[in-house]
Amino acid sequence: QVQLVESGGGSVQAGGSLRLSCAAFGYFYSTYCMAWFRQAPGKEREGVAAMNNDGSMTYADSVKGRFTISQDNAKNTLYLQMNSLKPEDTAMYYCAADPPRCGFRLLVLPPDRGYWGQGTQVTVSS
Repeated sequence: QVQLVESGGGSVQAGGSLRLSCAAFGYFYSTYCMAWFRQAPGKEREGVAAMNNDGSMTYADSVKGRFTISQDNAKNTLYLQMNSLKPEDTAMYYCAADPPRCGFRLLVLPPDRGYWGQGTQVTVSS
């Protein structure tokens, strides 16, 4: 059993920054790749950023240059540093894992597969 718990969401003005965290508990191994997803009201869930098994990162075009994903394997914790936030970044943000998926294959993870957290809300006002 794996549990993922997100934190760090909140409300910020456009141009601001937030840092999300996702802690993994249970039978979770440091070699597992993790990813961030988001879902805005009325829209489908979309992949934002994912770790690759070589330590590199994969990003959606909409967040490249603004968001940075990182994973602390010693703490089984995933992070998402979000800078230059825009109102269109407003969404519920989720972390997920579905071993052995990594990178782009993880970014297209269907919502009914793998392990998901409960989400943390990010609201960006103009």
